[in-house]
Amino acid sequence: MGKGIRAGFSRRLRWGAPQNRLARAVEARRRAGLPLLDLTESNPTRAGLRYPAELLGPLADPRSLVYEPAPAGLPEAREAIASWYLARGLRVEATSILVTASTSEAYGFLFKLLADPGDEVLVPRPSYPLFEFLAALEGLRFSQYRLVYDGRWSVDFDALARAIGPRTRVVVAVNPNNPTGSFLTEAETAKLQSLCAARGLALISDEVFSDYGFAECAGGRVRSLAGGSEALTFCLGGLSKAAGLPQMKLAWMAIGGPAAEARRAREALELIADTYLSVSTPVQHALVRLLEAGGYVRRQIAERTAANLAWLKAAGTKLLEPEGGWYVILPGPSGRSEE
Repeated sequence: MGKGIRAGFSRRLRWGAPQNRLARAVEARRRAGLPLLDLTESNPTRAGLRYPAELLGPLADPRSLVYEPAPAGLPEAREAIASWYLARGLRVEATSILVTASTSEAYGFLFKLLADPGDEVLVPRPSYPLFEFLAALEGLRFSQYRLVYDGRWSVDFDALARAIGPRTRVVVAVNPNNPTGSFLTEAETAKLQSLCAARGLALISDEVFSDYGFAECAGGRVRSLAGGSEALTFCLGGLSKAAGLPQMKLAWMAIGGPAAEARRAREALELIADTYLSVSTPVQHALVRLLEAGGYVRRQIAERTAANLAWLKAAGTKLLEPEGGWYVILPGPSGRSEE
């Protein structure tokens, strides 16, 4: 019997990223069951936080026994998210909100909507490494624009303008950025929106950490781009950070910009979402109470990050000043490789 022809895999999966020595050492220690202090831990459910037992109660809503497909999300879930924005001083119509199972899924939907294979996505550097993989899975090219540090992080707009090419379709901003913890200023926001509008680019504002700003850095920060923009804009959020509940698998995007463009985007995104219908009914029915009760978890995280930052400063640790988020960058010797 012949061996036949082996099935091939998509070139999208040819990342060729072997683990470095540190990752291998961490994996070996975990396999051996040895204790591990991971200063990069980003899973709030493993960080010793207190979760109120009543968080689970709303998931038992008997309405969840009936399946009602709603590609953009159940109306009550979208209203809950609109109320969440309103509590932060932002007016977003529930009809402008689309619910997804994760922000990663939201990126996948948006890349499908905005770009064809071979088109380009621009993301900040430094930023979240997952962007490269999310773009590759949609057959898109991945490029970066610089953030520069001079006492605070800021967008290098000259570098951003140079990075825009004939196949650039999307600019991603992360606000506050991960891992720099930097918020966009009002001036940066206006310039970014004007640039995208002038060049016909969509703007994605990843705002999952927007609730985590340090009070001493409050002046001049823009917490969210939701509620109006001259460019077609998609603002992302989710339970993972808003309530410290990544396991509940619910995120969202708020769609803004010129009315006609935003309407067409909503209609197309609803069609994309209708092919997946990935968000569970129970978590949507529970969303109002999860966002309310999640405030208790969010306050713990905010207190923890503020205390950790104060401890680092009191110890005289050299760091690149964050304005928010969960992380802080400690500079090492320049020129050293990851190894």
